[in-house]
Amino acid sequence: MKNYLNSIIIALALVVSVLLIANTYKNRNRANDVIHVTGLGKQDFKSDLIVWKGSFTGMDFDLKRAFESLKQDKNKIMSYLTSKGLSEKEIVFSSVDINKEFDYSYDQNGNRHSKFSGYRLTQRVEIESKEVEKIEGIAREVTELIDIGVELYSYNPQYYYTKLSELKIEMISSATNDARIRAEKIAENAGAQIGDLRSAHMGIFQIIGQNSNEDYSWGGTFNTSSKMKTATITMKLQFGIK
Repeated sequence: MKNYLNSIIIALALVVSVLLIANTYKNRNRANDVIHVTGLGKQDFKSDLIVWKGSFTGMDFDLKRAFESLKQDKNKIMSYLTSKGLSEKEIVFSSVDINKEFDYSYDQNGNRHSKFSGYRLTQRVEIESKEVEKIEGIAREVTELIDIGVELYSYNPQYYYTKLSELKIEMISSATNDARIRAEKIAENAGAQIGDLRSAHMGIFQIIGQNSNEDYSWGGTFNTSSKMKTATITMKLQFGIK
């Protein structure tokens, strides 16, 4: 009888041990179950800073005369821009680039010959302003300088946003919330609940022109050619399951 009871006790102990081991294994695997999700933050915004540049040249066989021609054009450009409501402090002229120009020709033997054709002096003008629409108008109308004998090459304006840091923080919050909602939905469909956040990684911050066909890049895209822009950012989160 004593041996019989011992056998029953040993058997019960083995059963309990197996159940404990199985439960531990199950809980261990449960603890390792995670959900990986990616959330998206997206925001349209309007640029609040514009940078516009132009360049002009003066050319002559004599360096001094070439410089005097360039100086006259500079004064005309300054006068024109101030007449459009800009202050002289907003108008920045670069230093003068000097290049010797040559004409090249070949003789009947194929030998190349060069002939000095004059000095070409180039200077650039730049305006940076928060009055975006005002500078856009000037950039469009700057060809009026032709009427007073100035050939100014106008570059396309570049557009920036001065509150990009604040915008980025808002978008990170939005992308994180989007990722959590996705994780909760996945867990709900699987009959579970999300647990603690295990890890979070921020993706690439991208800025493209609104309604454009620009491609996203792994290194990040930063559009400066469009006044109206769209910024996106992703957050990759990992949640435990309970």
